[in-house]
Amino acid sequence: MSLLPWSDPAHGPDPLRRTLQVVPPRGTADPLSERWVVYVHSLSTEQARLNTVVWQLGVGVLGVTFLVTASTWLVAGRVLRSVETIRADFAELSAHHLDQRVTVPRAGREITRLADTMNTTLDRLQNSVDRQRRFTDDASHELRTPLACLRTELELALNHPDTANWPHVVRAAHDDTLRLQTLTTDLLLLARLDAQHTDQLPGPVIDLTDLVRDETGRRTPPPHLTVTLHMPPEPITVDGHRALLARVLGNLLDNAERHAVGIVTVCLTHDTERRQAVLEILDDGPGVPPEDHRRIFERFSRLDDARARDDGGAGLGLAIAARIATTHHGTLTIAPSTQGAHFLLRLPTSTPPPQDPLATAASPGPTGAR
Repeated sequence: MSLLPWSDPAHGPDPLRRTLQVVPPRGTADPLSERWVVYVHSLSTEQARLNTVVWQLGVGVLGVTFLVTASTWLVAGRVLRSVETIRADFAELSAHHLDQRVTVPRAGREITRLADTMNTTLDRLQNSVDRQRRFTDDASHELRTPLACLRTELELALNHPDTANWPHVVRAAHDDTLRLQTLTTDLLLLARLDAQHTDQLPGPVIDLTDLVRDETGRRTPPPHLTVTLHMPPEPITVDGHRALLARVLGNLLDNAERHAVGIVTVCLTHDTERRQAVLEILDDGPGVPPEDHRRIFERFSRLDDARARDDGGAGLGLAIAARIATTHHGTLTIAPSTQGAHFLLRLPTSTPPPQDPLATAASPGPTGAR
């Protein structure tokens, strides 16, 4: 029998044969007495059944293969059409048309999540670009104003050199130069902070208690102000850069002294449950309206009562302080207060190094009789 229907041995020239040899009894010497009996049996019926099974299996395998191929082609084509739509939408985006979004298909959960993730990323990118554009516009405006004032003062003095009050001109030019220097330094600091990665370690261990005591003692507040300091007896250590943390404290104290009436309070505590150092700066000034609690930390943001350039500054102090706090894995917020502004700085405390059990065991115990 054969598994190939086109090579059926049942219809060939040699059907299945079985040959038997009949041996004569012993003692018979006649060689012609041997007989050969041949049985011829056709397997056409069995071969036909086998051919039918083989044909059915072949047709079934081809049919299943065709169905699987067609289904795969349809499903893959539908998925690839969705991916092609997303690719075409994403290719049309540019820096000037970041408000567009890719189409969210319904081809499958994975493709839908891909489109949602791309749209979320585009939202963050658009917010970043918009914030950078606003920052550039505000920075150019802030730099252009003192430069224009400085140029105007110098041109007026040069046009009338005989009547110009040169000491006053020099003092005004010096003040504008200092303002430009401060603004440029703040802009460079913000650019450097934005370029840093917040997932890196902030820096070495710093005694925040000592830093607050040194920075407040180094300042000379106005005569009508009293700075009250509340410090814990034990040191509170944090991981960070001492100069940057001193800048945060300095900016908060500058803001408090600018708006306080008579008292500025600095309070440092240790939140052991959250493992955070809590620095509070309070003043008895007019305070910050609740609707401006978020806006006050934006760059170049000034409240209505601090619009004057000489009183309100450039609006970068609190923005720099908030950015430094974020870089140190902390937060800077405004807490509710019945009078004045209450700024709250939270920084994670440093983890103390593990003690060596061998050194602890080898340390001498209480002194006793020898």
